[in-house]
Amino acid sequence: MFKWANFFVREEVERDILSPNGQIKCHFSLNGGKISYAVFKNDKPILSPSKLGFLICGEEPLGENLKLIRSEHRKHTEDIELPWGEDRYIPNNYTETAFYLAEKRPPNRIFTLRFRVFDNGVAFRYEIPPQPKFSQITIKDELTEFNVDLNSIAWHIPAYQPDRYEYNYEKTTVYDLAHPVHTPLTVRTPNGYYLSIHEAALYNYGSMTIKLNPRQALQSDITPLSDFTKAHVLLPFQTPWRLIMVASSAIELTTNRLIYALNDPPEQDFSWVKTLKFIGIWWAMYVGEWTWAPGERHGATTDHAKEYIDAAVRLGISGLLIEGWNEGWEGNWLENGIHNKFTITTSDFDLPAVTRYAKSKNIEIVGHHETVGFIDNYESQLEAAYNYYAANNIHYIKTGYAGSMMLINGRREYHHSQLGVNHYQKTVELAAKKHICLDIHEPIKGTGIERTWPNLLSREGARGQEYEGGAISPSHACFLPYTRLLSGGMDYTPGILDLTNSVKRMSTTLARQLAYFVTIYSGMQMAADRPYIYEDRFPKEFEFIRTVPTNFSKTLPLAGEIGEYYIVARRDHDSRDWYLGGITNESSRRVYIRLDFLDDGVYAADLYCDSDDAHYRENPFGISITHKKVGRSDTLDLYLAPGGGFAIRLQRL
Repeated sequence: MFKWANFFVREEVERDILSPNGQIKCHFSLNGGKISYAVFKNDKPILSPSKLGFLICGEEPLGENLKLIRSEHRKHTEDIELPWGEDRYIPNNYTETAFYLAEKRPPNRIFTLRFRVFDNGVAFRYEIPPQPKFSQITIKDELTEFNVDLNSIAWHIPAYQPDRYEYNYEKTTVYDLAHPVHTPLTVRTPNGYYLSIHEAALYNYGSMTIKLNPRQALQSDITPLSDFTKAHVLLPFQTPWRLIMVASSAIELTTNRLIYALNDPPEQDFSWVKTLKFIGIWWAMYVGEWTWAPGERHGATTDHAKEYIDAAVRLGISGLLIEGWNEGWEGNWLENGIHNKFTITTSDFDLPAVTRYAKSKNIEIVGHHETVGFIDNYESQLEAAYNYYAANNIHYIKTGYAGSMMLINGRREYHHSQLGVNHYQKTVELAAKKHICLDIHEPIKGTGIERTWPNLLSREGARGQEYEGGAISPSHACFLPYTRLLSGGMDYTPGILDLTNSVKRMSTTLARQLAYFVTIYSGMQMAADRPYIYEDRFPKEFEFIRTVPTNFSKTLPLAGEIGEYYIVARRDHDSRDWYLGGITNESSRRVYIRLDFLDDGVYAADLYCDSDDAHYRENPFGISITHKKVGRSDTLDLYLAPGGGFAIRLQRL
């Protein structure tokens, strides 16, 4: 690493910042008192000149009448080791330039614009120090643009909708983006490059969505507060990193890990954090066998919990999720969330007895807090609720925020507003203090803070398998690796093997359900079906679910196209074994996978593949399970049925 600075005052500046390999260029411009940037790869445009700046309540816009006071430049090279995830090591190599800017006339405000240019993307953020006459600001709007070619193709989900991120992905031209959309926003440019517009290190600020502005440029649209402002901040303040991931192909885009590189390392000891695979008292409620609410068919009873703990032991699964154990599920729970009690159990559930029994069997209990978005109610109990779990030997919590809005300080706020972001962060930090790991449903999107807070093991944040039964198609999971999963792991609740249940009929084959454990990463991975389905009906298929890890040392995406198919190989964090998964949309396909990524030697291959007559509607249970020995010189010939997939274990002998 080295660093140098230029000290000068200039009113006109043109500056190129090159990535370490020289292929990506970010061009910064200060012209006529205004600032902009552009991005190129191999001298071909990715983003045309794009505006920068803010509108601040009660002030002139920040980003005009500027001069450059000085700039600082440095190069940085390191490998980051992550405690868990899809890759153990990720590169953090970049060229950085910080531009220190000041207004040419009163009020003479100052700020810094910091760029980092990587071999696979560009990131920048605004840094605003205390000002001579004020120490806090209210941001009315952020004017950051991402000026892609309007003829580019975009894959997106809508923002500001009642179901938050839980929508099917659409494919349109950028020109046809009529409403704001969430990030990551994945785009293919007319010159063949793929990019994803996102953000990293989101703290104390509203989530960035993207809209087309009157200039017909993509612009940041920060999720507003109920007072219609975007953020109230004390100075000094720095925005999240604005990130443009860049790739030459769709499959290359899925290897991008810049959100973690742009977050700080942890400041405390997280050696206690462990990934987890678990079953749950959950899917039985979805298919109508049991209920969340107390009554004759109540799921979360002491007896049921002990039965599931025994099943987890037999299945070789380490954890058990229990939902519906606390007061508040009676009646219309979506409207009655204000009455939820997070330290009071139902009369038929003895939490201390259950956790003692689980501990005696070496099974981790995953507790559950469904807030329904009533944050005032939840935060009034937060410390006591986490203490209650910690005192009862519970080290994992699944939280939920199923309401369409949050009730914070008596006002309805978006989940993704500054206040929502701050609430989620409060739960993560309190959980860390209590040595508790989180799986957040209806979350704020991932922006890489798992590097700083490794106890945040998973999130939902897209349509998962609870939407099976007609609301998602086989193509849905083929969009996720190129869109939602660019923001981190997802609790998709895989492993539903009861495919033809009349209440929740699945749009997948049997082999595809196994493939999800590889194609959709999660640090807390749920085997979501009921234990008797695994034990009585599919013991051979369950063997893959039992053995597949929840922590990997290396991920190699092998082939795929957005919304069509995805094939990936992952190496176990704790052994030399590899796991392969592949999924396809409604179209069948045949793929040939070279195994040259393996070490020398012989591997025992367990292959769980669609049979020749498998079909997600006509024959979802069609599966072929074979075993053979392979090496790095072999190629696998694999068939994926419509709505199907495959899962493979390669065990080093």
